[in-house]
Amino acid sequence: MIPSRERRNNPLTRAPATVSIPPVPDRYDWTPRRDSQDPLADLRQTWDKLRQRVSLPDAPGLSPWPFVAIALVLWAASGIFIVDPDQIGVVLRFGRVVRETDPGPHYHLPWPIETVLRPSVTQIRKEEFGFRTVAPGPPARFRDVDDEALMLTGDENIVKLDFIVQYRVKPEASGPTDYLFNVRDSESAVRAAAEAAMREVIGRTPIESALTEGKEEIQGDTRDLLQSILDRYSAGIEVVTVQLQDVGPPDQVSDAFKDVISAQQDKERAINEARGYANDVVPKARGQAAQLLNEAEGYREAKVREATGSAQRFVALQSAYGESKDLTRRRLYIETMEEILPKADKYVVGESVSERMVPYLPLGGAAKGLEQAQ
Repeated sequence: MIPSRERRNNPLTRAPATVSIPPVPDRYDWTPRRDSQDPLADLRQTWDKLRQRVSLPDAPGLSPWPFVAIALVLWAASGIFIVDPDQIGVVLRFGRVVRETDPGPHYHLPWPIETVLRPSVTQIRKEEFGFRTVAPGPPARFRDVDDEALMLTGDENIVKLDFIVQYRVKPEASGPTDYLFNVRDSESAVRAAAEAAMREVIGRTPIESALTEGKEEIQGDTRDLLQSILDRYSAGIEVVTVQLQDVGPPDQVSDAFKDVISAQQDKERAINEARGYANDVVPKARGQAAQLLNEAEGYREAKVREATGSAQRFVALQSAYGESKDLTRRRLYIETMEEILPKADKYVVGESVSERMVPYLPLGGAAKGLEQAQ
């Protein structure tokens, strides 16, 4: 026989316990009672049930109106908002834009009548094209996106081009409103417009210009075209800059393209060397030609003047000979002898004296010369 204590502790012999379920109180019954004599009966009944539910003390002087007033004050105070210095407030009334507010404290009608959106107008947003930043680093790691990077140039060549676009919300009037409501997805709109603008600009640019000195022009044209597209959409976006990151041939033809570039560089070098040689030789040849021409001109002028002088001298001699033949003949004889014997000692004597002179031959100098020779 099992003792009474063990029988009570044994779950097989223990009698089941009786559980009593209390009745559900009437405080959960929110069905209002109609009383035609008191119009506030429903409100009082609701207040009594709410007070019983939150266990408020049963005070005969406790009224719901202070709580209603406090709730109204808090609801009205919820309309106070502050716009940060880098933001513009856009106030909506039942979903319709009614005004824009500057930075500082402001007030709008509480929810759900009016709400406020505060987009930043100084934040610079960036979109990457042709690549994605995997890790900012350092060192930074990137991933190529060839579908965006490969583009067709104006001379029907394929170029791989990576670039970024920086933009922000226009701070001018209606700029934040246009940014929030005129375009559903502003990021996708900027990406589509930027890619279209870059492809159009590259499509009319030769590949040599895109790879060398035409990058600045490409960036400026793309920025202007992208801004005009966004303005036509009334997107409320201002393009800050378009920056080319890397421009080169596709990876599949990179080696062949390097060979072509090397050949072009060799061609340019040979052309420059030839131009340098031409610039060195041509001026010298032109100088020598000018010198020869000047010498010929001088020789011609000298001969012409000499011939002119000789002719004038002959004419003058002819005139003098006609006036005094003997005197002119003698003068011409003496001048001729001076030219023939320029170093000999010459003496001019008259005819009367020459008949009485004894011919003399000075052989002293000749004898000395013979002695020195022996």
